Amino acid sequence: MRRTRLLSSQSGKGINEINVSPLIDIVFILLIFFIVTTVFVEETGVEVRRPQSASASQLEKQSILIAITADGQVVWGGENITVRGVQGVVRRLLKQKKDQPVIIQADKAVTVEQYTQVHDEAAMAGATLINMATRQ
Repeated sequence: MRRTRLLSSQSGKGINEINVSPLIDIVFILLIFFIVTTVFVEETGVEVRRPQSASASQLEKQSILIAITADGQVVWGGENITVRGVQGVVRRLLKQKKDQPVIIQADKAVTVEQYTQVHDEAAMAGATLINMATRQ
């Protein structure tokens, strides 16, 4: 009785190719994992000359950043929101995360009155921790 063997069309040759589909799947899963778990810091979008302070310290990365430029513009997320817009922005962002600190990046040329107006608007929106950004 003769036994038959099933041979492929490449009889006598081994498999020379590696299947990379599972590798690509794993790379995409890792990419999605890192994108989802990354914390993005939202910048104000403008450069300000911060005043110097000897007692400056690092604050949380998850904070609301509002900038006041030298010419008096109030900026959040790269957009001019004016002083009246601060309360709405802060209130909306505090609904997402309750105890988020507000950091005001005021230029050296900004008057105390301008800073106080922005600070008051943030406080009226419900912010309990309001800080001024400085440099060491």
